Amino acid sequence: MRVVCGLLALPLLAAACSRPAPTPETAAAAPSAPAIPGPPEGLTPSVADIVAASKPEEWRALDPETTLYMDFPVGRVVIEMAPQFAPNHVANVKVLSREGYFVNGAVTRVQDNYVAQWSQGIDPPRPPKVGKATLKGEFTRPRDPDVPFTVLPDPDTYAPEVGFSNGFAAARDATSMWLTHCYGTVGVGRDNDDDSGGGTELYAIIGQSPRMLDRNITVLGRVVQGMELLSSLPRGTGEIGFYKTPQEYVHFADIKVAADVPEAQRTNLEVMRTDSDSFATLVNSRRWRKDAFYHHPVGRIGLCNISVPVRAAGVPK
Repeated sequence: MRVVCGLLALPLLAAACSRPAPTPETAAAAPSAPAIPGPPEGLTPSVADIVAASKPEEWRALDPETTLYMDFPVGRVVIEMAPQFAPNHVANVKVLSREGYFVNGAVTRVQDNYVAQWSQGIDPPRPPKVGKATLKGEFTRPRDPDVPFTVLPDPDTYAPEVGFSNGFAAARDATSMWLTHCYGTVGVGRDNDDDSGGGTELYAIIGQSPRMLDRNITVLGRVVQGMELLSSLPRGTGEIGFYKTPQEYVHFADIKVAADVPEAQRTNLEVMRTDSDSFATLVNSRRWRKDAFYHHPVGRIGLCNISVPVRAAGVPK
């Protein structure tokens, strides 16, 4: 059973998951970020108001080829994958899905304020037929000007520069780019070996953003709908949140690539473009939030405190 290290109570496992301090090369500074915008005049608009005033071209539809549906008896979790950051793992999860690897899978671990983790839910697990059980870790990718990156000018504790890349919370330094562990991030469970994960076990962040996992584990996507189904699951009472018995597992029917689901059964969503004017307005209004309740604006905002709006496709324009 692969685990997501980082918030472990067991000293031995915590030590096994540790990393040496960053070297000057790994901690290389990125170019200076733009200045933080000043406060808007008057009271700040709500997210609902910003969404209502947005333009049609400021939204993009989810690509069915990079979208997963995880169907529970009580509803659907929709996951958008990020092939620009984890191309091999995204491709492998799609192969695993299409060979039926996840049929009648289960959430096997729910650690409070940390992760919900799922797999086949059988012991021993059924080996993949076509997909791979393990892959080389894709913790970072080379910095590339052709990969979209909307810089968040606010300072960040964990990276020289942070922002959004096609809707995904991301970070970068002078040489590398990577996805970050914010609420709803979906990553690949692994053992201590960097290359011991492949997508047969996945997890979603359900608590305070554990950014210490950044660059230590492969991130392949994020939940865009249905987080409430994962975050409200019963907490596991075993070590690091695993359920003690299979009878406690929470089963899902399957994990399907949206493109493989008949159109009438798809959940058609669109996401606000993170390079749009409306998104910039949203971020600055949250940064300087001032309304009937908030009277003292902070003037700063953290990467993981920003939620990218998602709505049903076909909303009247």
